Amino acid sequence: MNVNLIKFNTDIGKTKPENIIHPENSCPFCDVEHLTDIVDTDGDIIFLKNKYNVIETADQFVLIEGRNCSPDMPDYSRTHMRRVLKMGLKHWREMLNSGKYEEVLFFKNFGSMSGGTIRHPHMQIVGFPKLNSEYLFSEEELHGIVIAQKNDTELNISTCPRVGFGELNVIFDRDGNFDTAADFMQIAVHYLTHHFRKNLSSYNIFFYHKAEKIFAKVMPRLATSPYFVGYNIHFLPNNVERIAEEVRRIYFTGNDVFKD
Repeated sequence: MNVNLIKFNTDIGKTKPENIIHPENSCPFCDVEHLTDIVDTDGDIIFLKNKYNVIETADQFVLIEGRNCSPDMPDYSRTHMRRVLKMGLKHWREMLNSGKYEEVLFFKNFGSMSGGTIRHPHMQIVGFPKLNSEYLFSEEELHGIVIAQKNDTELNISTCPRVGFGELNVIFDRDGNFDTAADFMQIAVHYLTHHFRKNLSSYNIFFYHKAEKIFAKVMPRLATSPYFVGYNIHFLPNNVERIAEEVRRIYFTGNDVFKD
């Protein structure tokens, strides 16, 4: 079986705080004074060790994107969005280059359908001493109809989706300027949560690396198709060209929705 099979500690998992389904619960990321194992900060952006290391043998870290629970990427200033991405990429690359791990995963959960438990916007970086990189992704899933290109950075919509619907990808140079990548990522999240599907409240961002390129897949999270869960059948929707044109019209015709 060509999969990475990793042990998950359910005893620790039961103790994790949760305030997406139960918003009345307190938010541990807002309680900055009691955060521990902080590794790095940039203003109110905080990178720290994950207190609930549920994945056995892995090292888990959290990137808290800002001070407040309510704002998310579509609400950030362009400057703050760029700072968040640069902080995450910095520590992801440092862990990749440390020699401690065969692979390091970098991703974001947001919303009740995303697999996350905390509403406060954050990303995660997880280092695996043993993990087969060949099973993580296919590069074909990260290419598609080009929506925009700028500064060696591309925004596209998948024509070979990983799961199915509305998967937007950002491709950029490993050693380039990340500002355009951050801008395109913010556009992708804003489109999915404001225009793609009414009341869409959950998404993921998954980062991948290959050779000199970094790929970020911004994926809307809906009820997952049983065809995919049960049989690994991926759907190619018939509206990918219409979505590409809609994103161009909304975000690349002089209508700047983000502030510096």
